[in-house]
Amino acid sequence: MYSLEFFSMNKSAMSLRMSINPRAVNVLYRTIAARRGQTVMKCAQKEGLEPSAYVIEALRHSKAICFDVDSTFCQDESIDEIAKFLGVGEEVAALTSRAMGGTMDFKSALEGRLSIMAPTQRDIENFLMKHPHQITQGIPELVKLLQAQNKAVFLVSGGFRQIIHPLAIHLGIPLENVFANSLVFKADGTYAGFDENEFTCRSGGKPAAIRHIKETFFLEPVVMVGDGATDLEARLEGAADLFIGYGGVVERRNVAEKADWYIYNIQQMIDILAH
Repeated sequence: MYSLEFFSMNKSAMSLRMSINPRAVNVLYRTIAARRGQTVMKCAQKEGLEPSAYVIEALRHSKAICFDVDSTFCQDESIDEIAKFLGVGEEVAALTSRAMGGTMDFKSALEGRLSIMAPTQRDIENFLMKHPHQITQGIPELVKLLQAQNKAVFLVSGGFRQIIHPLAIHLGIPLENVFANSLVFKADGTYAGFDENEFTCRSGGKPAAIRHIKETFFLEPVVMVGDGATDLEARLEGAADLFIGYGGVVERRNVAEKADWYIYNIQQMIDILAH
């Protein structure tokens, strides 16, 4: 039986294993957790809960970190903010809450919210001019640290590319690393729908996006960081190798109960990665 001594092995030796066969190391992580009679899904009972040895090693040796955007990478829910801007905030927020809480199919919620909003191309342009991104404290520093460690940063969101692309550019994240929904407009700029070919327009989209990242970019282990049920879904379906729940904006107990690690401050991730 493996013991915790495995997780304190010489870092360079572990790095060598990762460089040789990352898939094998990923499988080994899971095997060790199982043989120790543990489940890697643990509930964070209070702010500041220390991460397990599994979480620390998996995070440090990850090759890619995928972030949800709304209420994680940024402090607000962009769809809700656009809805407020258009005067239909309460109706749309109710559907967002149901989608993030896991009580409503995501695609149905997206269709419902957009039908209520019917945003024009000019609406989106005006929104961006008047509502700068509210980036979560610690995110710029975390992104720089990850990039310095040669870890790829991805944004995997149920939000819209029209909103997220400027944010990605600002933080030096390649647009090819953004997986999000895309609004479709008619020739006159009025709302025509959304691109149904995007991974994240439906439930199960985030796991599908992460599998695509692994297969296309040849990166793993992959960590998913997010606040909602659609983010947790990436871990429960076996796409993400580690799920870090974020409750710094909205605490969702159903998400916290199944996260590998649940945090309230981005600095907690920085502290682990910087040492």
